Amino acid sequence: MASPKTLTIWEAQFGDFSNGAQIMLDQYISAAEDKWKTQNGLVMLLPHGYEFQGSEHSSARMERYLQLCSNYNMIIADCTTPANFFHLLRRQMKWNFRKPLIVFTPKSLLRHELVVSTKEELCKGKFQEVIDDVKVDKKKVKSVVFCTGKFYYDMIDKRNELERADVALVRIEQLFPLPEAKLKEIIASYPNAKDYVWAQEEPKNMGAWGYMLMNFDWIKLRLASRFALSAPAAGSSTRSKARHQKVLEAVFNTPK
Repeated sequence: MASPKTLTIWEAQFGDFSNGAQIMLDQYISAAEDKWKTQNGLVMLLPHGYEFQGSEHSSARMERYLQLCSNYNMIIADCTTPANFFHLLRRQMKWNFRKPLIVFTPKSLLRHELVVSTKEELCKGKFQEVIDDVKVDKKKVKSVVFCTGKFYYDMIDKRNELERADVALVRIEQLFPLPEAKLKEIIASYPNAKDYVWAQEEPKNMGAWGYMLMNFDWIKLRLASRFALSAPAAGSSTRSKARHQKVLEAVFNTPK
């Protein structure tokens, strides 16, 4: 069976012009198996993460890919550790079937001091669809915050600054298919939690919020995000950082 092909960003956005025609990758990736019974193992690594460098550097348009998801037609992931990223790609190769894999890859995590994995995690671990918070006492937790990608590390810094032991940060590493059984198991492990939050650095009308509202509907989620905007991020680094701080403050603004 053919190995998955990794697309360049140019190919992913504009298609292959070598035959004089633009390939509509959104239709091919999302619907090829349903339309033409053709499996493919395409892997797309798309830069995504608010690095305060302007709108076009901020978003791979996660919301658009999630809108195309149904019937197990592709895998959508946003990993936060080297080991999980490695095991995600390894799983893609080892499966005896093929599904397109879309991975959102924040640039700043390449050099982040906390984004490390041990040899044990790389050699003996496996891909984790959800990563629970192992740094909190679950009996003390009042708020369970669900997130994905690099925003997790921003919230870790803020939690340490505020010395909040009552907030758990749970990372959803695979957005589609959404690991519902694992999420329900994690929620049940926090006996005193009353506040459940979806936190994202994207505006309200972008990112995974709409997808979560449609698919994560067994509990009531409180949203912590930027307000709805027409552009993914501000053209001003100063303004973007200010908005980012407001989102972080909203995450830890637990209702009494």
